[in-house]
Amino acid sequence: MLRKRIVAAVAVAALAALSACSPASEPSADGGGEQILRYAPAMFPVSLDTHKFAGEEAVQTAIQQIMEPLVRVEDGKIVPVLATSWQNPDPDTWVFKLRSGVKFSDGTPFTAKDVVASYERHKKLDGPLVPLYATVTSFAATDDQTVTVKTSKPLGTLLSSLTLLFIGPADKINTDGFFNKPIGTGPFSVTAFQPDEKLELAANPTYWDGAPKLNKLEFVNIPEVAGRITALENGEVDVLTQIPPDQVGEVKGSSGISYETTPSWTYYFDWFNSNRKPFNDKRVRQAMWYGLNLEGTVKDLFGDLASVAQAPLAQGVIGAPKLAPYKYDPAKAKQLLTEAGYPNGFSTSMQWPLEGGPNIRALAQAMISDWAKIGVTVKPLEKERAQWLEDFGKLNWDMNLQTNVTGTGDADYTLARLYVCSAKRNGYCNPAVDKLLLDARSSVDQAQRPKLYEQAGQMLWTDAVGIFPADLASNSAHRSRVQNFVMPPSGRPLFTKVSVSGS
Repeated sequence: MLRKRIVAAVAVAALAALSACSPASEPSADGGGEQILRYAPAMFPVSLDTHKFAGEEAVQTAIQQIMEPLVRVEDGKIVPVLATSWQNPDPDTWVFKLRSGVKFSDGTPFTAKDVVASYERHKKLDGPLVPLYATVTSFAATDDQTVTVKTSKPLGTLLSSLTLLFIGPADKINTDGFFNKPIGTGPFSVTAFQPDEKLELAANPTYWDGAPKLNKLEFVNIPEVAGRITALENGEVDVLTQIPPDQVGEVKGSSGISYETTPSWTYYFDWFNSNRKPFNDKRVRQAMWYGLNLEGTVKDLFGDLASVAQAPLAQGVIGAPKLAPYKYDPAKAKQLLTEAGYPNGFSTSMQWPLEGGPNIRALAQAMISDWAKIGVTVKPLEKERAQWLEDFGKLNWDMNLQTNVTGTGDADYTLARLYVCSAKRNGYCNPAVDKLLLDARSSVDQAQRPKLYEQAGQMLWTDAVGIFPADLASNSAHRSRVQNFVMPPSGRPLFTKVSVSGS
């Protein structure tokens, strides 16, 4: 507690320079002043290069204020953004008609060539989302207002994948330094950006959907949770997200602050590295799951902010199956370990990123404690995010605990991106799972796809490719001066329609 107070005090001191012009002291629009909103995200963007860091939620949250996709998900449906309509003249062809009269924030007209250039750059960088477009054979500008996509076989997930392809100007997007101050068609433009430090945005007055209410939007980096909460209470910031369960009471009890929870596409998972013994044996992986009292742990650590997972992805996602959670059964766990040749258990390790999710350290500790009861000794490896990312990508780990978000809201984004053999994410490979997931991806029958995901999900569940402890709810808190703030299931708030009033 003392440490938290010290950190909070330091954070307040660091923000003291802002206090003279803090959001709470800014006059409202009615008073003729600027509308300024300051947002303190739980994780700050390391870059604005959305094509290179396409899977990073912090990057996506930031870039969607500046650049836009062809379509996005709203209320579980695909809705137009820079595309106004689309059709399938044949099963292997998609034709998109683009919104006319749209300009980038520098005044350059938006055309189909910009969409193609953004796709080609994303593909060239070979980022984590490129496999979503594996069957795309051509991506072309038919004319200035039309984009035609050809695929080698039907691609039922193209629309959901395109929700994360953000568009920049073709003649500038490949220039050095472009993403230090990217240009887009979105509601805001960048005035200053320093990775892991600050992001300052200004309203785009010529935005095609109407200029935003806010004149300025600032992302403020306050690494410690206690510092973020103190800043919210003191009016130094206006909006917080991802508030840890053990801090919720403090936020909810503060006057002038609104607290909300909403459904989420975020979940926890603990992968096994199936390339390494003993996790190359399905019985060992199953034993580890049976050895966990997840119902008790999730309730104790998260309360109403989480529920025990029922699939390898969150329940709110389109196509998510509903499977029976593994029951807590230490005796069965020991039996499986014995059958696998480990009657006396074994020693291993588990890594997770520092500040990598709500109560992640406590969750790891609870799991490690349960495993000790079945004879498995687990070394805890909490790592700085940069080191964790490097080791994670190289499969330099035994078990890996983290949160994940199904970014497009479609099961394909998680299942077919992470669990096909070619993904090589965790050493797991099952050709039968591959077939189901790729069939689901290619199907344009939206009623058929969930049936395929249910079969694939059950295989992943039975094979225990990992342990899926919990689905997480989103939570957020904002000062009462903030209007129209909405936290979507993606966890990526968009500030286009948000406004602020007087303090």
